[in-house]
Amino acid sequence: MPNESFRRELGHVIDEITGSHSAALPDRVRSSIAEAPEQRGPFWIAGIAAAVIAALVVGVLVVVNLNRPETKVQPVGVPTSSPSVSASPTAESNLPQFQCSSWSMILDYAQSPTAAVINALRTGTHPGYDRLTIEWKGGPPGPTGPTNISLTPQSGTTFTQAPSGQTVTLAGQNGILVVIHNADLHTGYSGPTDIKTGNATLVEVRRVEDFEAVVQVAMGVSGAACYRAFLLTNPDRLVIDIKA
Repeated sequence: MPNESFRRELGHVIDEITGSHSAALPDRVRSSIAEAPEQRGPFWIAGIAAAVIAALVVGVLVVVNLNRPETKVQPVGVPTSSPSVSASPTAESNLPQFQCSSWSMILDYAQSPTAAVINALRTGTHPGYDRLTIEWKGGPPGPTGPTNISLTPQSGTTFTQAPSGQTVTLAGQNGILVVIHNADLHTGYSGPTDIKTGNATLVEVRRVEDFEAVVQVAMGVSGAACYRAFLLTNPDRLVIDIKA
């Protein structure tokens, strides 16, 4: 086969082996072959064979490296996924401080046609405080939940019921009045509306109004009416802790 034909054929073979992984490799091999002396014999054939073998080895190595799966190294001590973090302030260090003054949450929303349906009143005792939980369906405060929540401590435990205007006196020395606007305490609630807790601090909880989407819950406290209040979700609820 003439030299030029052989070189062209060899160039096609090199292109097929190396592909597009190294654009300079085919030109470098062709250049080396073109610069080789015009001679025939075993040495010339051996040189061409060595060049072809080298090109084959390089092509195989390139293909193997490209197909090798990527290995990801995870640093020691680093978790593979971030731990879930709860937005609810359930840890004592995240809870608000106790206070003895009025507390209110007022939200500038138009009152929703459907009031938040209160479905649970729960009381409990914990080291250092007693707790009242008011749970509802209908979403957190806003267009689909209560539009205004307020807590007001008072001296004595006498409260006015609405809409009757009659007064009622709870057990304890001081009281706290909880007012929730855009709420309903009769559609989804079937428990007692006057709860004698038997606890040392929060001694009585009583509904004093459930009329025209306004709910008032009175609390009788045997001591100073100091408390903390916060909202939790899943389920939506207002939590009130009374300091012992």
